[in-house]
Amino acid sequence: MACLSTSGRVVCGSRRQQAHKLLYQLLGSRPGLTAPAPSTGFSPPKVQQQAMRLFHGLSFSMGKDYPDLLQSPHKCSHSLKYSQSSQPNVRQHSSVHTQQPAGPVREFQIDPYIILDDDLKYFYDDVRYLLKSGTSQPELDTIASYYFDGQGKALRPMVTMLMAKAINYHLNNESHQLVHKQRQIALFSEMVHSASLVHDDVIDQSDFRRGKPSVNALWNHKKVTMAGDYILSIASIMIARLRSDDVTIVLSQILTDLVQGEFMQLGSRETENERFAHYLTKTYRKTASLIANALKATAVIAQADDNVAEVAFQYGRNIGLAFQLVDDMLDFVSSTEQMGKPTAADLKLGLATAPVLFACEKYPELNPMVMRRFSEPGDVERAFELVHKSHGLEQTRFLAKKHCNEAIRLAQELTESPYQKGLQVVADLVINRMK
Repeated sequence: MACLSTSGRVVCGSRRQQAHKLLYQLLGSRPGLTAPAPSTGFSPPKVQQQAMRLFHGLSFSMGKDYPDLLQSPHKCSHSLKYSQSSQPNVRQHSSVHTQQPAGPVREFQIDPYIILDDDLKYFYDDVRYLLKSGTSQPELDTIASYYFDGQGKALRPMVTMLMAKAINYHLNNESHQLVHKQRQIALFSEMVHSASLVHDDVIDQSDFRRGKPSVNALWNHKKVTMAGDYILSIASIMIARLRSDDVTIVLSQILTDLVQGEFMQLGSRETENERFAHYLTKTYRKTASLIANALKATAVIAQADDNVAEVAFQYGRNIGLAFQLVDDMLDFVSSTEQMGKPTAADLKLGLATAPVLFACEKYPELNPMVMRRFSEPGDVERAFELVHKSHGLEQTRFLAKKHCNEAIRLAQELTESPYQKGLQVVADLVINRMK
């Protein structure tokens, strides 16, 4: 099954040529649009073409250049590693890796990470440059950059850029300036997500994340908390430089929802009838709101109409809910090595997720355990056993599949393009992921 693992292969060589061939087939016949040419030979890059790349490899001072850089990536020149290609802005290697999807979408096999290679390569490098350039405190930079090591799934920026380019194609507006602004929204989405992980590590006192010690296990929790705040501040400065009040309002909702979702998780004492609605609302605020509003922001900055913006928002909401439902299911079925964090972690934190709530229907003895947050000896083990004996895992996957199907339906409302097809592939990747 396909997964969103980024531990796969480097995007280069024949896979890049396949991507060019795919884009040529799908985009080559569009009026006024030239698809990228396959690699044919080496052509030395020109200085002005180097400057078109976003952020990567720029050297600048915080005092003078940093505010300008957040607004424009063209302030400084830098050296790049190029592939043997007639397209001088095509780089040879990527820092975001992927596995191929399980099967073709219609007549073509789409890998979202390949068709977005130019946007996602060096993505984490760009984040680290922003964080490093914003502080003179080396330890703060080290802590803040800890989770931007290129080993994450890059789901949020990938989906954000897919939706951005699908909307741009739909609107027939694919300017470099617009794509640059949308890429900043993608950067924002990943920075906010990682900041929330940093804060979660402090709240949950976790020791392990993404297959390595958590920030909370390595540094003082006060410093870790401030590092999370610092990531948010740099992300907020970047978005403010877009000078779009509407985009700022949309993205600010993400932070509001994150805090409210965390409060809901910390204080749930609802009745049995309220639990599932409470769980879905919390899941939306903690996970899906970030994806939904980031996607909506890409539509807003492209000056799409309300209908297109709503399609983007609802697609993101459904993908976000499905992603978290699958995550909650995997907490019961995957190994620590697969997940990169301890399994049954939610039960140990006292959290009743979808598999538990579904299992309560068959095994009412779970209800008092939920109310006491699995705090008595043997509660976690017994709950884990009852979930596996029930149909809770199957019901959770079924619900996730419904959200993925709705996301596919919404994507199909946009003009057909490689990016629109990629949005449909994402739904398959989410439902079939193993970590």
